[in-house]
Amino acid sequence: MSSKFDSYQKRRLRSSYFSVVISIALVLFMVGILGLVLLKSTFVANKVKEKVAITLFLKDNVSWKNIETFQASIEKEEFTRKVIYTSKKLAAREYSKEIGEDFLEFLGTNPLKNGIDIYLKADFVTPEKMEALEKQFLKHAYVSDISYDKPLINLLTKNIKRISFWLLVLSGFFALIAIILINSSIRLSIYSKRFNIKTMQMVGATKGFIRKPFILQSIKLGFLGAFLALVALAVVIYYVDKLAPSLGLKTDYITFGYLVGGIFLSAFLITWLSTFFATQRFLNLQTDELYS
Repeated sequence: MSSKFDSYQKRRLRSSYFSVVISIALVLFMVGILGLVLLKSTFVANKVKEKVAITLFLKDNVSWKNIETFQASIEKEEFTRKVIYTSKKLAAREYSKEIGEDFLEFLGTNPLKNGIDIYLKADFVTPEKMEALEKQFLKHAYVSDISYDKPLINLLTKNIKRISFWLLVLSGFFALIAIILINSSIRLSIYSKRFNIKTMQMVGATKGFIRKPFILQSIKLGFLGAFLALVALAVVIYYVDKLAPSLGLKTDYITFGYLVGGIFLSAFLITWLSTFFATQRFLNLQTDELYS
């Protein structure tokens, strides 16, 4: 009879551990997906920003040597990602292709100017910083005019801020759900051992001594759940990379490193805190309250 009861208890214990691991894995998988979206949204936003250029139109009397020196100085600036020089002749040819006729024959002269397109680093593509750069370059002796799409920059900055805000809100919401669900699973697991906890306490074991094995066991289960979540996340990344290779998910080791660290850290903190407070609750209960 005793062996049957022990076998039954072991099956219950394994079932309890299994449910905790699966709960942790599912929740952390969803958190990982959201984290991936959050990290990659920044990557995509930066890629869009880096396609924006500010064009400097140069005065006609600027020599080629001075243009080369000016271009080299721009390339050394901290805001510069890429610089492309376009001569007025090349600009005229490209414009003629666009309109389908040679406008130089009609005008007789080339009204266009030599230009330098400056592609900025993503951090500098904001209305304030680009306006500051515009004022800075307009003071330069070689520059006659500056052009960039101000409405596009304003719209881009506004939309990126809005999307980032709602992604952060969504991340916080899912993080709260993750904590609640994992906490509930661990509390239910410890609830089944509440009599063991009270028995150990009655024979003189300290609270720290009683809590320690429960905390270690929960952390192990948390790490196992985190590992399963990462395996599932790796499968998702593999297939998403096939559908959208431009995102570079498989080769973005930094993002995956953040996800691995974040998921394992979340598993550790949530399981440790949940187990600590769950065992503390049963340690503080009176014997007759264990039946309620």
